[in-house]
Amino acid sequence: MDSQRQDPPFGSSLPGQTPPGPLAKIIAFLLSAAFLTLAFMFSLVALAVIAVLGIGLGGWLWWKTRALRKQMRAAEASLRSGNTTTTATGSNTIIEGEFVRETSASERLLR
Repeated sequence: MDSQRQDPPFGSSLPGQTPPGPLAKIIAFLLSAAFLTLAFMFSLVALAVIAVLGIGLGGWLWWKTRALRKQMRAAEASLRSGNTTTTATGSNTIIEGEFVRETSASERLLR
């Protein structure tokens, strides 16, 4: 009957090696559970750090663009009321016209 040795299911041991005992299986299970628990905890901490950094970056961006939003609201209000106001870049008044540029002979040679 020794010639009919049973192989472990799913090839869990290497050829010529004895199958692991119950103590080794319990230790492997406990180590696997501990590793999965640590991995889960690390992922929760990493997600929390990413969320805090994202909220902080969004708040900083919101704070830095508050003057621009104020200018945009003022410009929109002036457009609705039909008023032209002077901004930091100049006047909102449009002057239409045409111009003709005459080039000299020396400028034509430089092209």
